Amino acid sequence: MREKVQQFMRGRYGFDELSRVYLIATVVLMILSMFVKNRLLYLLGLVLLVYCYYRAFSRNLDKRRQENQKFCSIRYRSAVKWNTFKQHRQQKKIYRFYKCPQCRQKVRVPKGKGRICITCPKCRTEFIKKS
Repeated sequence: MREKVQQFMRGRYGFDELSRVYLIATVVLMILSMFVKNRLLYLLGLVLLVYCYYRAFSRNLDKRRQENQKFCSIRYRSAVKWNTFKQHRQQKKIYRFYKCPQCRQKVRVPKGKGRICITCPKCRTEFIKKS
């Protein structure tokens, strides 16, 4: 039986990270539809499940790889933004953050130093701010 499944899946795309997200979203929608008693959520979950299996059994490998790559790049960018936000919140007690008026680069300066001249590390523009 295992060989037959492997033979059937040969040349097909299979499951990837985007498929896992679709399956998790399907389960969440199905559970939510049981509590809310909304057929629309249930139908949306079924459509998502059918699309997930369509992607898994697809023979158009390049298109599925591009979809997954786009999803992974969006997920990576959002994770980087989230980590930057968390670091910025932690450092807010000690530092002040300003944007360079010329190139919009973020510049971090220590708090409590009075009026200081800040030099942008990117474009070397000098501007005066209170820290």
